Amino acid sequence: MSVSAREVKALREHTGAGIMDCKRALIETGGDLEAAVDLLRMKGAAKVAKRADRAANEGTVGQYIHHGGRIGVLVELNCETDFVAKTDEFCQLARDVAMHIAAARPLALSPEELSPELVEKERRIYLEQVRSEGKPEAIHERIIEGKLRKFYEESTLLRQKFVKDPDRSIGDLVTAIAAKTGENVRIARFARFEVGVMG
Repeated sequence: MSVSAREVKALREHTGAGIMDCKRALIETGGDLEAAVDLLRMKGAAKVAKRADRAANEGTVGQYIHHGGRIGVLVELNCETDFVAKTDEFCQLARDVAMHIAAARPLALSPEELSPELVEKERRIYLEQVRSEGKPEAIHERIIEGKLRKFYEESTLLRQKFVKDPDRSIGDLVTAIAAKTGENVRIARFARFEVGVMG
């Protein structure tokens, strides 16, 4: 099967992947653009996972100050080389993530970083909810796990839907730039400040 340059260009613009990777993905999926996007994301995630234990000691601190100066965010975005750290795309990602944090108010970077006390409190609340709804006891745990997954998606940065593109999570954005640069890219930490709000 052959694919047109227009199709390759469209896929490349959508994913940021290399030309040959886009061409191979389109051939492998029979020209289905959506399937090719999914395939590239899976392959990119697999490559990124292999690089996850490489040192990422370079990077940048992105910042965002919301209109009027009432909300401010700092986020540390790391990579392996100063060459990648200085690219416009990397710096833009740091700014976008900082802006997202200002708007979305994540509680932690990932579910693993949430306090066990908070997770247990949420679990108890969900248990009371399913009991009061009269759900069969046999399915309580499954419902609670589903509610916890939703809680993680709403409250942890890497799982939150990006405010500028709800089809992608912040984790997806980081994975995409890691796949494109061939480096280990990660968000190390962040701090969100709001006038009059502590913690």
